[in-house]
Amino acid sequence: MGGNTEVVVIGGGYAGVMAANRLSGRADVDVTVVNPRPSFVPRLRLHQLVGGSHPAVVRYEEVLAERVRLVVDSVARIDAHARVVTLESGATVGYDRLVYAVGSTGARPDVPGVADHAHHVAELESAERLRAAVAALPAGAPVTVVGAGPTGIETAAEIAEGGRPVTLVCGGVLGPYLHPRARHSAARRFAALGVAVLDGPGTKVTEVTAEEVRLADGRVVPGGLTVWTAGFDVPDLAARSGLRTDAVGRLLTDETLTSVDDERIVAAGDCAAPSDLPFRMSAYVAGCLGAHAADTVPARIDGRRPEPVDVAFNAMCLSFGRRTAIFQIAHKDDRAMGIHVGGRAGAKLKELACAFSVKHLTEEARKPGAHSWPKDGKVRPRRLRERAVRTTDAPEHAV
Repeated sequence: MGGNTEVVVIGGGYAGVMAANRLSGRADVDVTVVNPRPSFVPRLRLHQLVGGSHPAVVRYEEVLAERVRLVVDSVARIDAHARVVTLESGATVGYDRLVYAVGSTGARPDVPGVADHAHHVAELESAERLRAAVAALPAGAPVTVVGAGPTGIETAAEIAEGGRPVTLVCGGVLGPYLHPRARHSAARRFAALGVAVLDGPGTKVTEVTAEEVRLADGRVVPGGLTVWTAGFDVPDLAARSGLRTDAVGRLLTDETLTSVDDERIVAAGDCAAPSDLPFRMSAYVAGCLGAHAADTVPARIDGRRPEPVDVAFNAMCLSFGRRTAIFQIAHKDDRAMGIHVGGRAGAKLKELACAFSVKHLTEEARKPGAHSWPKDGKVRPRRLRERAVRTTDAPEHAV
């Protein structure tokens, strides 16, 4: 290919597509995306797939730059020494530079019964199975959703708006990210939807059976169907390939998103752990990190010093069905403010956020380098300094 630099992007989600599109602007770079599905999945829409209001699938022709080659397959292993990725099909793809953007998925906790009796919603296929299972339930059969983060909240609301009796088991606080004012609004909305919210320290789930969910405080929640949304997992590809990861499996990088083991590998999205201090997982962050990773690659090709990553936060959006939402305003350091937009106005802002998460990709495909995002330059360096001080001041333990 005329001596061009071959870049392989593993993963075709928000981060991977953004990185690939941005890199496609370099005439001396050829980009290949390896992804297990032939279509892009906007994960922000998966709860809508469950409720039947959105297919949660977009054709790659709509979001991927024309110069980017798509290989529909899964990566079994990365050989960093040989600079080759081996696919599940047995084929291999060589690279000069690699973008590791495998994303994240729902947790598979070691709680008795979850593996056998709980549905999930973090992947397209699991969301499709959940939609079918909800549709097949007898009228009036209860649904129990475990986990009160964004996925649990939105899934519970979507199913309840469809007329099903729903119990949301928080396992702690309802919407931990939310400011107390917004949390109060969330509780009111769930009450209007008829969702029973069980929160507090005693609501940790200890067992899931085919008929019920058992809690740490002894309560038993009857459930015709259980949905598990608590926690997350990261694909173990990096660890299997001998690359260093953090405790949950995210690829360890420096502040430029470059692997601590190999300067030819950069990471982006949910699977990246820069300085072992990862950002909050979200489509917004994934797009920002994808763009930054794409800027790091040509800098290293050209022998320039890459810039450190910098992302300023501004909000979190949570939908409560199709008619209302909470748009939680945030400080740049990702702390919730005491300000939020609710009701129909919140729902419009939420829909705009979902639409723009894809629009940013299509714009980058048409005009590589177009995507920009708010930066701060202060919060991230301060957190790194604070952590360094805590580490230095930690008492030594006797051996």
